[in-house]
Amino acid sequence: MLFPAIQPTSSWRFSVSDEHTLYLEESGNPDGIPIVFLHGGPGGNCEPGHRRFFDPERYRIILFDQRGSGKSKPHASLEDNTSADLVADLEKIREFLNIDKWVVFGGSWGSTLSLLYAQTHPERVHGLILRGIFLARDEDVRWFYQAGASRIFPEAWQHFLEPIPVNERHDLISAYYKRLTSDNEIVRMGAAKAWSIWEGTAATLMPDRQVVNHFSDPHIALSIARIECHYFHNNSFMRANQLLEDMHKIKHLPGFIVHGRYDMICPIEQAVLLDQQWPEARLRIIDNAGHAATEIGISKALVDSCNRMIEIVS
Repeated sequence: MLFPAIQPTSSWRFSVSDEHTLYLEESGNPDGIPIVFLHGGPGGNCEPGHRRFFDPERYRIILFDQRGSGKSKPHASLEDNTSADLVADLEKIREFLNIDKWVVFGGSWGSTLSLLYAQTHPERVHGLILRGIFLARDEDVRWFYQAGASRIFPEAWQHFLEPIPVNERHDLISAYYKRLTSDNEIVRMGAAKAWSIWEGTAATLMPDRQVVNHFSDPHIALSIARIECHYFHNNSFMRANQLLEDMHKIKHLPGFIVHGRYDMICPIEQAVLLDQQWPEARLRIIDNAGHAATEIGISKALVDSCNRMIEIVS
């Protein structure tokens, strides 16, 4: 299913501003089709297993940690961290690696950033492979962080509410933002773990302790919680419904959409709406999966989509 594990052939500490330095790596075939992996969150990170979606003999595989995420520095920084900054970083990476056009692969927030980048620079994109579509509309954020998924996971939701006083629970994004930007390290870390564990609990169709443990790691929890909340507190630095309204800019590009039927973080409606605006896309719904790329049906569909994309763009 997944390709064998490989090591990077090159890696860099890549400066994109006076404030931010990104971790960047390349693996696979240096003469292959370039493909860039955009991780979720925002505030998530790349992992060695992410290289395994791609045929290393046919793809030139580029992974990097977005601003404030993973191995990038400074960790969990919100300064100069906007959607426009992330799009600009992608262009800096593309130019640094001397790539004319690439395939863009992204899941969850990575699908958001993939669409935003492609709509900004359509001439630089061969095609897109997207998983767990997140359109970053107000209703999409409210579903998971105010009312919606709370009715599916009521026990986990109670833990998510614990750091927030009752009189602030009418606006949980603002309440969490206040704590995640607090000068008090204990308050900040407590809020970060509650936020991140809530996400990890809802990520898979069947409970997966490994996923929850990953999200509860303090280093990962802090960047995911702070950066996600920062983006959602600022409407992801996009206008309302921007991604769907701008689909005309990339409707000619080939694309694959993979989405779990029972995705409780990003409900499937978002994938269907995107598919309706994208005549060249192929939507694949995985009936026995939730949101996580590690779920077997989703992993298999992503590998298949990557293999099929090679045939389209070669």
